Amino acid sequence: MTNMNDDIKKGWFVLRVFTGQEDAVKTYLQQEIEILNLDAIIGEVLIPAETVIEMRDGKKREKKRVFFPGYILVEMVLNPDSKHLITNAPNVIGFADNTQDPQPLRKTEVDRILGRVEEKRGQVTVDIPFMVEDKVKINDGPFKDFIGSIKEINHEKRKLKVLISIFGRSTPVEVDFLQVSTNISQ
Repeated sequence: MTNMNDDIKKGWFVLRVFTGQEDAVKTYLQQEIEILNLDAIIGEVLIPAETVIEMRDGKKREKKRVFFPGYILVEMVLNPDSKHLITNAPNVIGFADNTQDPQPLRKTEVDRILGRVEEKRGQVTVDIPFMVEDKVKINDGPFKDFIGSIKEINHEKRKLKVLISIFGRSTPVEVDFLQVSTNISQ
């Protein structure tokens, strides 16, 4: 292994990886960096992502949504050792720009991406599978088992205005995202 000076500045490089294999590549790289004692030249391995709560059939499911599927950011000093580790890692296609002469991201690009990651850290985003006019079934609350159509979606309050029929009259009711399902046959 070449001996690197600590005063050499690390840059952020973008790796292309097989989509869906981002976590596996990150784990592999982190293990190899530790085993080969390359932490002086390879810093953070980052998968820009956010936590999303999906609504499926009236149930809440938490998952990680990757901002750039098929890409990983690596903070490193580019030298033969680091380049060899990266290009020979399983599920890595190569560097995103020029595979022969990779260039680090510009500071403005890094700041924008890291800012977005930091902004989403600790936040949970609700993925809303509803659209106005969709038919839904209310699964909870006083209007349980009523079927209606969505007339309004309030993203901030996480509420829907659903038009249901009560005693033959169309009546708007407000329900939480978690109280409805698009699967009407339940």
